[in-house]
Amino acid sequence: MKRRHFLRAMTTASIAVPILTACGGSSNSGSRGSSSNPPVADTEVSFIHGVASGDPLDDRVILWTRVTPEPEFAGAINVLCEVAEDPEFDMIVLSEVFTTNAERDYTVKFDAAGLLSEQRYWYRFSVGSQQSPVGRAQTLPMPGQYAERLRYAVCSCSSYPHGYFSVYRMIANRSDLDFVLHLGDYIYEYGDGEYGDNPARLLDPPHEILVLDDYRRRYAHYRKDADLQAAHLIHPFITIWDDHESANDSYKDGAENHSEGEGEWLARKTQAIQAYFEWMPIRPPTESEDSIYRAFRYGDLADFIMLDTRLEGRVKQLENPVDPARSDARDLLGQTQKEWFKNKLATAQGQWKFVGQQVMFAQLQLLEIQRLLPGVPTNDFSPLVAVNMDQWDGYPVEREEILDFVEDNAISNMVVLTGDIHTSWASELYKSSAVLTGGVLDEPLGVEFVAPSVTSPGFPDGAAELVSAVLPVVNPHMKYTDLKNHGFILMDVTHQRAQAEFYYAENIDSAEQSGVESSKVKRLAVNSGSSRLVEDTPVSYPKV
Repeated sequence: MKRRHFLRAMTTASIAVPILTACGGSSNSGSRGSSSNPPVADTEVSFIHGVASGDPLDDRVILWTRVTPEPEFAGAINVLCEVAEDPEFDMIVLSEVFTTNAERDYTVKFDAAGLLSEQRYWYRFSVGSQQSPVGRAQTLPMPGQYAERLRYAVCSCSSYPHGYFSVYRMIANRSDLDFVLHLGDYIYEYGDGEYGDNPARLLDPPHEILVLDDYRRRYAHYRKDADLQAAHLIHPFITIWDDHESANDSYKDGAENHSEGEGEWLARKTQAIQAYFEWMPIRPPTESEDSIYRAFRYGDLADFIMLDTRLEGRVKQLENPVDPARSDARDLLGQTQKEWFKNKLATAQGQWKFVGQQVMFAQLQLLEIQRLLPGVPTNDFSPLVAVNMDQWDGYPVEREEILDFVEDNAISNMVVLTGDIHTSWASELYKSSAVLTGGVLDEPLGVEFVAPSVTSPGFPDGAAELVSAVLPVVNPHMKYTDLKNHGFILMDVTHQRAQAEFYYAENIDSAEQSGVESSKVKRLAVNSGSSRLVEDTPVSYPKV
């Protein structure tokens, strides 16, 4: 029997579908194939935060929504989720009822299993007669299955008070993407006026977020944004957190933006993580909900290894780049995650190994830049300060260990994807990127593409152009930078090459603007078997 027909036959068998215990409890009153509405609590509800999908596999995908009850309501609500092969819901393949309540902030998360590989589905949630928007989800090809092509967006860093989310709308307009890779700083913890001052983009809550209710309210505020909802509506997201989902420059035992007067760090971190798993379409690991490092396979074309360089194992950042302790072995990943990472690299069977992580991996000759450009202004949020000891440059021994492993095991086609620093970079990766010899005498071990921000600020006008001009002089392994424009990377991948296309928004100052600044589009590619970057390759075409 063909798998599609078998699946449809199974939908009549009343098989219960397990769900994530952290984000919604099943009432066990629903079954696949049943589209009847369940009994619901006696309250009016709305779906003002839209819907989302994420963590796609070849046979399942996470489906998410949040039910907003009347303000005085405090009970449980039964929510029906339906999954169909068509947007009209004439061919429903899954139907399940979930119970949500205030303990999980009325969020619902459904691990919709038993789906066909490499297929689009449509889904919706309902409570009584109230219905959510219809979202679109997509599964991956089966591991090892031939996959001709892959297209996905890479983005990070969306500070609400710095402007409108035009970049998310640009991503939503790319209807042919397989998924979106979001590399962190999905929200920011600051209060009104502390970081960004657009008067039309005030925050809720207006103060710095510290406790569970604060974090929940901040996610809820972001998820009311129409442009962000549009991106979630049409594309599955694969996400990892960075620091601002908890606090600036966080590490496992603290953060730069956390003081003793703000309570115990462990309590703040735990509550930030809880809100993240409630509000993001992510599949928590079964061993520990506090860990987000995980892997995905896209047929025979690509392996995705998603790391946590922030909260899992990182020790506190050094304050001074000339501190002798910088030459010591200091944890960024933590031993458990590092061994897992090495194993995933060594056993990856896809043509390409994409490593999604938070902070810049390539070496940056930062002190030389500051010496050559002594007049460039810096402040607490300038990338000249922020990317220094917080990135892999602050943990060089562990980086060298990873690169030694890549070299010793002849691991090819490694592409590191990074967010965090609000700017665009494309670099070749070397164990030593010494001035003059880097990129000339050695063969690179991989490449890195750093995504621009959605709204968070980079360098100011003037300084951005100056620094970009000087960077290649003291960092010859860096082949492209844009230090001020907001946008995303479109990755177009075949067995022959992986191409990064940097697209930038015309502006983020208007809610009506979602166009691409066509004059600034930049393309760089790396060919299979080589880690040399090739610039200005042809623009890729949409995927059918």
